[in-house]
Amino acid sequence: MLRASIRSVCPRGSSSLSPGLRRSAARYASTDSSSTTEDALGGKGDSGNGRNLGRSYLYVPSTAERMLEKSLTTPSDVIIYDLEDSVPPSPADKTSARARLAHFLSTRAGSLPSPERIAVRLNSNATPFFAEDILQAMRLPCIRTLVLPKIHSAQDLHHVSEEIFLAYRGHKYRSPDDPPVQLVASIESAKAMYNIGEIASWQSTWGAAMGGKLAALLFAAEDYCADTGIIRTTSRQELLYTRSHIVVTAKAFGLGAIDMVCVNYKDPEYLRDECQDGRRLGFTGKQAIHPIQVDTIQSTFVPTSKEILRAAKILKQMEQAHLSNRGAAGLELEGGGMEMIDAPMIKQAENVVRIARAAGLPIPDVA
Repeated sequence: MLRASIRSVCPRGSSSLSPGLRRSAARYASTDSSSTTEDALGGKGDSGNGRNLGRSYLYVPSTAERMLEKSLTTPSDVIIYDLEDSVPPSPADKTSARARLAHFLSTRAGSLPSPERIAVRLNSNATPFFAEDILQAMRLPCIRTLVLPKIHSAQDLHHVSEEIFLAYRGHKYRSPDDPPVQLVASIESAKAMYNIGEIASWQSTWGAAMGGKLAALLFAAEDYCADTGIIRTTSRQELLYTRSHIVVTAKAFGLGAIDMVCVNYKDPEYLRDECQDGRRLGFTGKQAIHPIQVDTIQSTFVPTSKEILRAAKILKQMEQAHLSNRGAAGLELEGGGMEMIDAPMIKQAENVVRIARAAGLPIPDVA
């Protein structure tokens, strides 16, 4: 009844609400709060206070109990239990995978990763499997992050948010006092790239506490290439514009930016090169399709020892410069030369040190 009421006054594509629902949305929006899960996904505050850094996002198929059990031992920052592409498309297989995952998560309370590390990739909201997927996910409080495939516009996020709101208000599956459900929008199409600013700036009509909060943008390169006709190469040059655009847009709205899967999982050197490339572009983390990729991703998406040393020197030099009433200073370079440092470089250095501390890396004491 509640579902019908909402959809009659707020149909897809419309932002109009009845007075009662408008008051409800306003009330929950006004009490909106952020979640530590956003930190895990690399959004605002992603580098402080020793929280989960959100470097690696390992997909775990929900097709076999063995794979689910093995997920309990992975060090991956985020584990994405998958109901979408890794599950065969038949209704029977989708139903079986959903039930298997629900049973696993509801019976392993003592051994599960922390909720900040648990995510579920649902089937697209355009499929007949989506409604049951999201209802099942909302029944399990340990699931705080939903990875949403095939997000082509903000309207797709509104659709998902409506279902989250119904789970709170209609089904009473969770309390609005719980941490908000974090949403990761998967960018997979030309249309998504065209609408990426609208997607990244989206906020739930019902507020984050009742309708979910967008936490990150994720790049699904293979789907994107299939949609656009781009030919994927090992140079990745053909994806430079798209990847850069995703990162800049994510950063503009305080979101995490999750890089594409490295499909060549048996070549560790190529994986490391792709990780370093993604980090240079500004991505905060990377997807993994095999457990052996996790260590390489997590060791790459942190500052190097040279970067940490340089950052520590910059902060020390600028501290001394400020004590001498100077706004800039010179930093000696390896091999000779001097680099001018000023306020913007302080911010960069502070970011490096915060991420290093969160990752448990040593910060040298420089004179």
